Amino acid sequence: MIEATVQKGERVAKLLARAGLCSRRDAERWIAEGRVSLDGRVLDSPAVLATAGSDLRVDGKPIPQQDSARLWRHHKPSGLVTTHRDEKGRPTVFQRLPPELPRVVSVGRLDLTSEGLLLLTNDGGLARTLELPSRGWIRRYRVRVHGTVEAAKLKSLESGLSLEGVSYGPIRAELERMQGSNAWLTVSLQEGKNREIRRVLAHLGLDVTRLIRVAYGPFQLGHLPRGAVEEVPRRVLREQLGVREMRAHADRRG
Repeated sequence: MIEATVQKGERVAKLLARAGLCSRRDAERWIAEGRVSLDGRVLDSPAVLATAGSDLRVDGKPIPQQDSARLWRHHKPSGLVTTHRDEKGRPTVFQRLPPELPRVVSVGRLDLTSEGLLLLTNDGGLARTLELPSRGWIRRYRVRVHGTVEAAKLKSLESGLSLEGVSYGPIRAELERMQGSNAWLTVSLQEGKNREIRRVLAHLGLDVTRLIRVAYGPFQLGHLPRGAVEEVPRRVLREQLGVREMRAHADRRG
């Protein structure tokens, strides 16, 4: 039996995703294929709510008991896309994870050639919560660039800027060291839009040749080996989110 997370119920696709069976998009496809039933009735629309006491099944089998919210640190290598299924057939982060891991989603993304810290969770609601700019968590990167670094131009990024109709918030970029025609920068920002660092630094005439995320809020890459996955202790997760927020996630998971 499945318990709804709110009194009026919750969309079936969302519940299937939260149970770790699939993404919401896959759940909607399963419903269209007639694989999902609710209280003995095969569903033909994703716009259906399940309530406390509903019998929700996939291929005739009850959905599994939902686990509590968990979080892992992953050292993403370059050359993997952060998606469960890539339409271009490129290797994905999730194909390379240890088989004993439950189904997880990423907190934000790192693009194909970016590497470093990627947070993973079995709770889609927790992922969205951790991604919110209003949380105020800083994403920090080490960035290798090719070109001439000018301190004044880096300083100007702290006021934010707009490129091709896209507004970017304040970015703190500092020169770490020079290596011939290359330089290493430390870059910190609060939101992190798609390819933001690459686009903003290209605007300054700098070509990004390596990008490594070293921190996401209070969570650090540290010495985690490339490709490794390590769970964040639940005590640490509670400390960072607060007891009230963790209880809210537990209530939503049923």
